[in-house]
Amino acid sequence: MAKILVTGGTGLVGRRLTALLTEKNHEVRILSRNPKNKNEFKWDFSKGSLDDKAIENIDYIIHLAGAGIAEKRWTKERKEVIVNSRVATANLIFDKIKSQNIPLKGFISASGSNYYGAQTTAKVFKESDAVGTDFLGQVCLRWEAAANQFKDLNIPVTILRTGVVLSKTGGALEKMRTPIVSPLGSGNQYLAWIHIDDLCNLYIKAVEEDFEGVYNTVSPESHTNRTFSKTLAKAIKRPYLPIAVPGFLLKLVFGELAIILLEGSRLSSGKIEKKGFVFKYIELKRALESL
Repeated sequence: MAKILVTGGTGLVGRRLTALLTEKNHEVRILSRNPKNKNEFKWDFSKGSLDDKAIENIDYIIHLAGAGIAEKRWTKERKEVIVNSRVATANLIFDKIKSQNIPLKGFISASGSNYYGAQTTAKVFKESDAVGTDFLGQVCLRWEAAANQFKDLNIPVTILRTGVVLSKTGGALEKMRTPIVSPLGSGNQYLAWIHIDDLCNLYIKAVEEDFEGVYNTVSPESHTNRTFSKTLAKAIKRPYLPIAVPGFLLKLVFGELAIILLEGSRLSSGKIEKKGFVFKYIELKRALESL
């Protein structure tokens, strides 16, 4: 049994991961700005505060904290929130672990599939490929740099570059369940996805098997926005309208944020599979039916 501290533990992935870790008899602690339960501890990265009890005798830290990428338009202020909620939080934890000389067994951090940049190409991106130069690529670069500083303390670091997480409640799938399902823009952009249980099992694997490094955490089955929309419409038994929502309209509504709806690439899951991980939900059809 390991003692695990989870940031972002009250979010979409954090809630499910906490439940699965608890089922496996791990002790889970959660950092929260407004702790309500006995396993929740207060922190406020804007003030540089973190309850010391949260990291007392801790074995692993899973860093999921981060403001939603697609929740609000990307104003200058929102961009700062997106960055700081990922980077400043990791820096705060690093400073605490370093100052108290806590011998962590591992620091496991989320990152984004947009690491490679929001672009639509024939290329299938591997973990060794270059970082994108756009906003989200640079967010991921700084996010991962904040995680990798734990290596300076001889703490193993694992980074999971995650695609769109499909979950029964909340998240992207809830927003996609529209009365009529249509593709967006060209419809040819790829949508890297993963079932929430497969993602959580990867975090558990990182704890229980002590593997480190950077991994693309996406399903092996790739889909364009068009094929994803068709599969979704069948799964939720709603009409599919092949006429796409125009890109200019999405840009008008969402501003710069629209790029994550209109562009997307394929990511290779080969590295994580070579580590022995077996996806439960490889096929999108089966994943959607389970949800």
